[in-house]
Amino acid sequence: MKYVTTADVQDGCVFCAYAEQQPDATCGVLARARHNFVVLNAFPYNSGHMMVVPYEHQSDFTALPAATLEEMMALAQIAVAVLQQEFRCEGANVGLNIGKAAGAGIKDHLHLHIVPRWGGDTNFMTALDDTRVVPQSLEDTWAGLAPCLQRAIAEAKLA
Repeated sequence: MKYVTTADVQDGCVFCAYAEQQPDATCGVLARARHNFVVLNAFPYNSGHMMVVPYEHQSDFTALPAATLEEMMALAQIAVAVLQQEFRCEGANVGLNIGKAAGAGIKDHLHLHIVPRWGGDTNFMTALDDTRVVPQSLEDTWAGLAPCLQRAIAEAKLA
């Protein structure tokens, strides 16, 4: 309901606002690195749906610096590994929606989606009512993933 009633009234960029916040369950920021941070998707497709977001407010994929792109992919690898370990996901969708025509909900600030997948994660709710059932709260998801991501990012010397 919060999303439906406030989607068009937000001031500024939500990702730029998250960039200023410390890792915390209330804002969903899971971990930080030098050029990007990792945040839970507030409206997840599945439990554990997260995004790697550059600190730089940029909509042009071709304009992102190489260091930002390299780190983004390294963080995506770490995120998938953590999801496989902690959530026992059987697969993952990893991708960018660049521009409104490609389905970007927030088109002005690039972000890389990481969606954990399981063999049975689709059900009749999606087919009948365009509704997703997400079995875990964002706060519980954050508590399960944040320490693991933060540790892995520190070990990879990305922070």
